[in-house]
Amino acid sequence: MELVKKNIHMNKLKCKSNLQLTLDDDFNVPDVKPDIGRMITEQGEVKISDIRAMNGKLLVKGALVFNVLYLCDGDQVPIHNISGEIPFDEAINMDITCSDDEPNVKWELEDLNTSMIHSRKLSVRAIVGLYVAVEELYDEETAVGVDSSEDVQYINKKIEVTDVAINKKDTFRIKDEIMLPANKGNIANILYQDIGLSNVEIRLLEDRFTIKGEIPVFIFYTSDGEENSMEYYETEVAFSGTIECNGCSEDMVEDIMVSISNKHMEIKPDSDGEERILDLEVILELGIRVYETQEPEILCDVYCPSKEITPIMRNANYENLVVKNNSKYRVADRIFVSENQPKILQICHATGVIRIDDITSEGSELMVEGIIEVSILYISEDDARPMNAIKGMIPFSQIIELKGMKPGCNYEIKPTIDQLSVMMLDGEEIEVKATINLNTIVFEMISEPIITDIEVSDLDMEKLQSMPGIIGYVVKKGDTLWKVAKKYYTTVDNIMTVNHLEDEHVKEGDKIIILKKVDAVL
Repeated sequence: MELVKKNIHMNKLKCKSNLQLTLDDDFNVPDVKPDIGRMITEQGEVKISDIRAMNGKLLVKGALVFNVLYLCDGDQVPIHNISGEIPFDEAINMDITCSDDEPNVKWELEDLNTSMIHSRKLSVRAIVGLYVAVEELYDEETAVGVDSSEDVQYINKKIEVTDVAINKKDTFRIKDEIMLPANKGNIANILYQDIGLSNVEIRLLEDRFTIKGEIPVFIFYTSDGEENSMEYYETEVAFSGTIECNGCSEDMVEDIMVSISNKHMEIKPDSDGEERILDLEVILELGIRVYETQEPEILCDVYCPSKEITPIMRNANYENLVVKNNSKYRVADRIFVSENQPKILQICHATGVIRIDDITSEGSELMVEGIIEVSILYISEDDARPMNAIKGMIPFSQIIELKGMKPGCNYEIKPTIDQLSVMMLDGEEIEVKATINLNTIVFEMISEPIITDIEVSDLDMEKLQSMPGIIGYVVKKGDTLWKVAKKYYTTVDNIMTVNHLEDEHVKEGDKIIILKKVDAVL
């Protein structure tokens, strides 16, 4: 007599940790660059080069890569840039049980500030958050039946669980060439560039999925004309493709994280030998997780009229996908130029980052509060300060409706900005409009008693012989034919046959006859 078991693939957070780094360093202006007159703006990103586990710690090695735009005095070219990096090598404390597992490491540049120490030296300060999570894919083994030559009776219960069908990583490479329009000058030197990711859409198909989206590209550069004028160009590169993913299908639910892991842009000459082509290469990292909803019938009770069977029980925890919600919201506000900054002549470029400050759960709704940090690069009316940048914060508060969510559910929100537009209202006021995407997934933790094993022994013959062979029984409140059959060592089918019942339904007060089936053995 053996239990028939089935594995349900589950994913759980094994351990997590985070660390906040403060990076601070001073940099000298290279000899080939002119003196710093005034800082314009800065940009930065974190590049992680190595991750190693050692003695309950996670060693993370990387660098903050930055680029600074600045104004100089008395030079033919008024705007220059300084690039550099601040390396770091940090140890993050982890649970010793997670030391051999592959971690997911994410970073967030929480603050970046540059200032001029003097005309030949600048200070770079940054706060970087490192977030580490170790997830474990495991099998929850559950009994679903009994394999036996004995007259074993068992009953199942249908539950709804979410099975992790696919959990892996992949990459998607984007290569394209961008030709400058005829009204733009040839590129001599790129001073500032911004390569992003927006409007990503994923669709599951049979054993594959499609991905499409846009890569916004912005460059600010010096042209190779006699005046070495400043120019900028902004465009979007659309991409699409198909990625093999064995085991997935259209009726499954995807939770695929897409981020830029590497980007490179190189200036190339066109057919006339002029530097007018941008050779772009972007590598997207894909964290692929695909869920499948199953409704297994788990074993919840078992007995045998001719044997004493004792089920061994324990509580098993299952994860069930409640809802996946991809909500888009429009946010609008205005940013004003302060009195000590030059007025706006023309807006060149704008970038935004979402910071979520607080999430409040109430019933089937999540209240999400946060800000969009907006940085705007513009050409000013002041000839002495031809280029400037301002930063502003756009607060937002949104309610996400999540049907079926209950107290105690686990949820995760992945915010992205799908669209950001800025419009100059006058020289001192800018209107900002953004479309934010709050991609939310909610799981409910289910605890179910399951049978992990059974103990089989011979019946107590004295007890059985003392019981009458035929019993007249009046159905009590809460009774089922299963409970009655188990108590009197018979079967549901036997009771239905003796009493000419068409189904198992009985109600309080019904009168039935029970024949003790075990009499045949005695």
